[in-house]
Amino acid sequence: MAIDDRTAAVPAEDPAATTPAEATPARAASPEATSPEATSPEAAPAPTSTGSTWSALRPLFLRVHFYAGLLIAPLLLIAATSGLLYALSFQAERILYGHELRVPVGDTVLPLSQQVDAARRAHPDGTVTAVWPSPEDGATTRVLMSSPAVEEGKSLAVFVDPYTAEVRGDLPSYGSSGALPLRTWLSEFHADLRLGELGRHYSEMAASWMWLVALGGLALWIGRRRATRRALFLPERGLTSRRRTLSWHGSVGLWAVTGLVILSATGLTWSRYAGENIDVLQTRLGGATPTVSATLDGAAGADAGHEGHGSGHHTAPAPTGPDIGIDQAVEAARGAGVAGRIAVTLPAEGTGYVVKETDTQYPVHLDSVAIDPADGAVIDELRFADYPLLAKLTRFGIDAHMGVLFGLVNQLLLAALMVGLIALVVWGYRMWWLRRPTKERRLSAGRPVARGAWRKAPVTLLLPLAAVTALVGWFVPMLGISLLAFLAVDVVLGRVAMARTHRAAREASAR
Repeated sequence: MAIDDRTAAVPAEDPAATTPAEATPARAASPEATSPEATSPEAAPAPTSTGSTWSALRPLFLRVHFYAGLLIAPLLLIAATSGLLYALSFQAERILYGHELRVPVGDTVLPLSQQVDAARRAHPDGTVTAVWPSPEDGATTRVLMSSPAVEEGKSLAVFVDPYTAEVRGDLPSYGSSGALPLRTWLSEFHADLRLGELGRHYSEMAASWMWLVALGGLALWIGRRRATRRALFLPERGLTSRRRTLSWHGSVGLWAVTGLVILSATGLTWSRYAGENIDVLQTRLGGATPTVSATLDGAAGADAGHEGHGSGHHTAPAPTGPDIGIDQAVEAARGAGVAGRIAVTLPAEGTGYVVKETDTQYPVHLDSVAIDPADGAVIDELRFADYPLLAKLTRFGIDAHMGVLFGLVNQLLLAALMVGLIALVVWGYRMWWLRRPTKERRLSAGRPVARGAWRKAPVTLLLPLAAVTALVGWFVPMLGISLLAFLAVDVVLGRVAMARTHRAAREASAR
């Protein structure tokens, strides 16, 4: 492959300056443009001693960064675009479903039991499973039902005017955040492209690689030599073409890297393979999310599922014993300190009422209590303050990923992060294109750093790195499997290139 005139003047002994690794889509997922830095002497990487750790690892980082970007950038572009639409869907739902969600403020709020009865009359074939009382003036009460009118895993949300008990409409509802059809569709598309189990591999692959490419790119970006400290954080002025794109890519990526790593980590909790390992590890570390027990008289109760994309409501046998009713159950919960924005799960056979706070905005209010339907006694209570630290962090991360932790602020930050990620992907491909050979006027693209750079690293460094890589690859299987595929393809390509070189040498000597 011919080298273009932008690199012709660069000394060949600088390995970072003779390869176009910087111009890869890998940088679309990370803050570093893994650059040959060949356009000017002052842009060259900081000189390091021959045996330094960074000089040994940098070529390896460059090559992994290059190939990881080729794999992950298209997946990230899809995830970022769908994630942006999801972040905006919260406000879109308020507009699209305004008739169901909002009503004129009345004088008196009717008892919840009357509102639930109105929903039952409107849908006699449904079974009420939960109730979300009106959280603020002018908001409807949401009565959730299991119903043949909606698919499995979703609930039928019946919206009731809390002042008149008028049924304002009904919509399918999904998940612990009560996503309505628009947000549900976007959430499912973001999670699996609406392809089911096959589609989940896409999102797990993207989440598995994003943190690695982002952190690797961060190291590469920080390791560059620059004239001013400002150039680390903000795009440099006066640059042109590839170097300008590199400057924007690196500085924007630096600001985005923390959010990308958090999204990657929290996204993996929903994945099939890595998610299972995360659940096992979290449980062994004593950080599993606790649940309030609503079991009556030793009956077998079901634990709450993992909240997020996969939450749903299921029909359970109706209770046959005495029942104080939902209004007294809510009053009992209020007496136990659970009030404000709440969700009430109705009792089933062998269980009582469960009243949970659902205010995820800061400060977080997520206490819950279980109420005996026979006499209103508190069976069990769970305070968010008593959650293990790891469970709290998991909850914060998941809520931030879903855009509900800080409400509108969270959603705007998610939208900004997704716009930044889309820009990083586009800039990465642009740099890759600008590094193509041009003299031969043929279709081509930038090349990775030369093979075999890892051989220059000391064994004392390579062995621990290999062990860590193997451990991470086992814990995050989609990362490990794709990395092995990377290596296999790279070895084959290397053998093919070597065979071509030997054949060309033999032909030249024969002449």
